[in-house]
Amino acid sequence: MFEKKNSKKDVEFEKIKAYAEESTKAQKPVNKKKEIISNIIYVVIVLAITIFIICFVGQRTKVDGDSMYPTLHDGDNLIVDKISYRFHDPDRFDVIIFPYPQNEKVFYIKRVIGLPGETIQIDYDGNIYIDGEILEEEYGYEVMVNPGIAADPITLGEDEYFVLGDNRNESNDSRAVDVGVIDEDDIIGRAWVRFYPFKDVGLVKNIE
Repeated sequence: MFEKKNSKKDVEFEKIKAYAEESTKAQKPVNKKKEIISNIIYVVIVLAITIFIICFVGQRTKVDGDSMYPTLHDGDNLIVDKISYRFHDPDRFDVIIFPYPQNEKVFYIKRVIGLPGETIQIDYDGNIYIDGEILEEEYGYEVMVNPGIAADPITLGEDEYFVLGDNRNESNDSRAVDVGVIDEDDIIGRAWVRFYPFKDVGLVKNIE
């Protein structure tokens, strides 16, 4: 029996293979370290952006009650856009946040219906009139049965807004004496994003 000798080509191939294996072993720890560092940087950036948004652009708020059903639900967590109204006035159908006039530690979430200078009236059939014309809108969950103080025409001042909850028969809003019309200076911002519960994450429906 004769032992088969490796050719020069085989020897060179084995050397290259061994070198490649050693290089791979040496690179694995380095690549893993880079991956960990990359993940840490990503998390830090996300946290920094989140903190910036909450502190300077928006704020977190939680829905308490069903006055905005079905648009918003009790327990929904929202990010409020606090910066947009520095550049433009609230639009009709925006969902806004403002302090309850009788307790500034309590915040209300309602939809803008009437704009500054307009005359608002609601009849006992639930129709909303803006300057004598019926407002075409589909936000109301059911037919409104109580027009409240808006049974008589209400003319808004140059910085005043008339607001309603979408669940109007379960909402304390501008129809009530204790709430009334909302001054623009009291508006904190616009409901922007629902981030919890996770199954309902998305933008809050504002203007059409």
